[in-house]
Amino acid sequence: MSQAAPDYPLQFDVEYPDRNLNRLTTAFRIFVAIPILIVLSAISGASWSTSDFGDTQTNTAAAAGGILFFPTLLMIVFRQKYPRWWFDWNLQFSRFSARVTTYLALLRDEYPSTDEEQAVRLDFEYPNAQTDLNRWLPLVKWLLAVPHYFVLIFLGLAAFICVVVAWFAILFTGRYPRGLFNFVVGVERWGWRVAAYAFLLITDKYPPFSLAGAAPSAPAAPEPTAF
Repeated sequence: MSQAAPDYPLQFDVEYPDRNLNRLTTAFRIFVAIPILIVLSAISGASWSTSDFGDTQTNTAAAAGGILFFPTLLMIVFRQKYPRWWFDWNLQFSRFSARVTTYLALLRDEYPSTDEEQAVRLDFEYPNAQTDLNRWLPLVKWLLAVPHYFVLIFLGLAAFICVVVAWFAILFTGRYPRGLFNFVVGVERWGWRVAAYAFLLITDKYPPFSLAGAAPSAPAAPEPTAF
């Protein structure tokens, strides 16, 4: 796996908590996270209404949440358009999901906010569907990403083991081992890049097989002080 820092249209990072973490909330994290998981499931699931008309029963989707994948695919294919408010929904929903996932992985101990960025940074730019995206590629992106799915299965298992090890480390030392932290964040980053390509449909650039993030930008030269 490449250790180079790829320049990809989606950027994901989590600030390392260089301090003692809360051991109590870490010990019972799965239970503490239940309220926010209920909120996340409420906006990522679907509700259904059932109507009876004589001998005919009709099931209708009343509301649906989560990533807007299929409607976006249709708009790109037939209209070469990515509605801005659909993009904004996908971005904010993805950020919220990332905060919840980060909390469950013990990477941070701040309770996930529904709207504030906190220490979890997930960013991707709004694409111009006519110039930046191939209108037919969304039909097969999910298939082209199959190699990543297989790799992510094994990476996910490894990340789960790292989280279990980190759970014990935090309980005994209060700290998340830096190497384990970087690996788990890297696996999350890999997964989000695949999602950006295959499901969020914000780029045609194939995701790199890499855990690494973008190279940090050089600090800007200080401006002269005005007297």
